Amino acid sequence: MKNYIKYIGISACAALMSCEPEFDNSIADNEVYRNGEADFTNFVSVGNSLTAGYADNALYVQGQENSFPNILAQQFELVGGGEFIQPLMADNLGGLKFNGQIISGNRLVLTALSGSPAPAPIAGEPSTEVTNKLSGPINNMGVPGAKSYHLVAEGYGSTAGVPLGESNPYFARFSSSDNATVLGDAVAQNPSFFSLWIGNNDILGFATSGGVGVNQLGNLDPSTYGSNDITDPNVFASVYSQLIDGLSANASGGVVFNIPDVTNIPFFTTVPVNAIPLDQATADLLNSQFVAYNNQILPGLAQMGVISVQEAQQRQVNFVAGQNFVTIQDENLTDISSILQGPPFNLDAQTAATLGQVRQATEDDLIPLTASSILGTTVNNNPTLINGVSVPLGDQYVLTVAEQEMVSEAQQAYNSTIEALAEANNLAFVDVDQVLVEVSNGIGFDGGVLTSDFVTGGAFSLDGVHLTSRGYAYVANQAIMAINAQYGSTLPMVNIGDYGTVNLSDNIAQ
Repeated sequence: MKNYIKYIGISACAALMSCEPEFDNSIADNEVYRNGEADFTNFVSVGNSLTAGYADNALYVQGQENSFPNILAQQFELVGGGEFIQPLMADNLGGLKFNGQIISGNRLVLTALSGSPAPAPIAGEPSTEVTNKLSGPINNMGVPGAKSYHLVAEGYGSTAGVPLGESNPYFARFSSSDNATVLGDAVAQNPSFFSLWIGNNDILGFATSGGVGVNQLGNLDPSTYGSNDITDPNVFASVYSQLIDGLSANASGGVVFNIPDVTNIPFFTTVPVNAIPLDQATADLLNSQFVAYNNQILPGLAQMGVISVQEAQQRQVNFVAGQNFVTIQDENLTDISSILQGPPFNLDAQTAATLGQVRQATEDDLIPLTASSILGTTVNNNPTLINGVSVPLGDQYVLTVAEQEMVSEAQQAYNSTIEALAEANNLAFVDVDQVLVEVSNGIGFDGGVLTSDFVTGGAFSLDGVHLTSRGYAYVANQAIMAINAQYGSTLPMVNIGDYGTVNLSDNIAQ
């Protein structure tokens, strides 16, 4: 099915073109499309991995060819859009080398070699060498890993800085100089139209690391930030304003995207918080290990005033026959590990550390996809030391409610900035936050339903964070609708069923 808007037949089209020769009209399949008030002759797209076409935990040719800006550019060609040049990788594996040494692994594929379908890196030696600099104009300025402030940071594309962790290898491949900025290189191309989707990584690193980072609220110096930190909203607003000003300087317009809620991506929705199945005998055995903790230590600490009665109740660990909530380390709990080593408890250091900030997860906690590789495994092959059960998951394997609130507050602040600047500058705006809510509920199309279910839903790739080709096509359609509404263009949408989803292969690294 063609979802695009049909405006006029071929015979009437000829008349229209003769009357309005100033339009860059194209005729395809008896349809006529118009650019409206937008000039698509030199489209430049700026952003992070979502703009680059990153998928399956890597950047590779197939993903780049189906990046949302490349899909947009193909539609722009129907109304006078020019060539759209991407910094293509050297192969379809996705790994990166620096001076011959592999610094980034290959993409994931879905394999059943282990007996059940599971993601695994595809086999092969990558051939993309960072030091092989690309030259010439680059229209897709999407840089995987980039945060907002990285786009205005000099040296972010320095080749020499890559092995030192001071620059980005993807930008180093095509930056115009060692001191170039992403924004500077984009503006230098004098875009007639642009897209900007940035800010996800300003919160995503904190979220996917289970909150192993710092909320930099109030810190206006991003040079002091760590890779997993949350960017201060004022820093984001300042940078975002610079980006809009620079890209809008000579452009006819642009389209911008806001930041989605991370709780709608399969990285946080796939592993259930009650992932532990137990029979009655095992539950009884585990409960016996926590009897003293539940009935003596916690009440004792509450009576001593070390923790509140409420915290004592929150920290109770109880297992039942059936599904059980995982045990976790919660850094927001009072650390009682040192107290437990002294009288009257006198616990050994390892047991005290295990119980130091332990509790069972609740329905409100989120367990990252990365926890799936450790849940239920044993420590040092000791059958009594089971990760997520008798041994609590580390901080990196849970995003607590308090951590979710920090992420959400920053996301909402960023989105307020993005929407306000889009409106102030008459830019097309895509509410990706709402789009992914809709995808999580299911979007029908010719041939199926697009959902955010991991592996089977079709929207998200095997890393649980980035989109599939079909997911990017759906985003491109949302951009087309926003552009048509803002600029009076009549760009056709694409059929998302024509785009692929998860890649299957048993040719995996052993």
